[in-house]
Amino acid sequence: MLNAIELEPRTVQAWDEYTRTADSRMQARLDGRRTFLWVDEVADRLSCLRRGEILVAPVSGPGTRSAPNGLIHDWIGAIFIPNATVEGLFAVVHDYNRYKEFYKPVVADSKALACTKKDRTFSMVWQRQVVFINAAFESQYHVREFGLDERRGYSITATTRMQEIEGYGHSGAHLLPPGQGTGFIWRLHSILRYEERQEGLYLEMEAIALTRDIPASLQWIVKPVVNHLSIASLAASLRQTRDAVKSLPGPRERLALCADRGCNPPKATAGAAN
Repeated sequence: MLNAIELEPRTVQAWDEYTRTADSRMQARLDGRRTFLWVDEVADRLSCLRRGEILVAPVSGPGTRSAPNGLIHDWIGAIFIPNATVEGLFAVVHDYNRYKEFYKPVVADSKALACTKKDRTFSMVWQRQVVFINAAFESQYHVREFGLDERRGYSITATTRMQEIEGYGHSGAHLLPPGQGTGFIWRLHSILRYEERQEGLYLEMEAIALTRDIPASLQWIVKPVVNHLSIASLAASLRQTRDAVKSLPGPRERLALCADRGCNPPKATAGAAN
């Protein structure tokens, strides 16, 4: 098992600089220097998505780069959801109270904390077990929303607090102070882009994580596992999002559901799923 360590200020500084650069890369997609969606950069990506595949790739190089006493992991993934709409996507990604349903078993609990038109905050309790580490965390997130038009937009989500839960699942479980623990995950940051087209919705996510560095004696066994975990985690999140959107009731079912609940039905949008 890895020894407990503390997150160092220089590691956080390298992380902050990297995520600022990642966010600024969006500008190239907004001003036309790059395609808005990563999947449009290569024609074969679209055809793969339409066949139902989930694409995951490193943003650059091997997907992992060194930071002082840490590692920064940066991967991008994409899915296609036939006949889906932006409205349907929002019904899932904004329903933070149900993340524990959409993304189980990794997400054990979830809760919406605050919401405005452009900013949202929520919390999660999640856990992962890999090789010799069983790690669980209580975390809070801040989301910034950017709608470009009715069919395109993106959001940036970043951890504002992440605390490891020592002894998760046992009677003596307790929160460690922020920045202390195994270093399995120190920080998370993601950029979600979406575009609704006639055939359905294209969704892609750049997922960035900060972890402790891997001791030299363990690199031969841990590095392949780390890359596999990055790919598997991103693919699972995208697949579960697609499944949740596809499981939403159609317009007629939503009207019936609202009638039963005595609520006002949502306004219909062009191209809504049947």
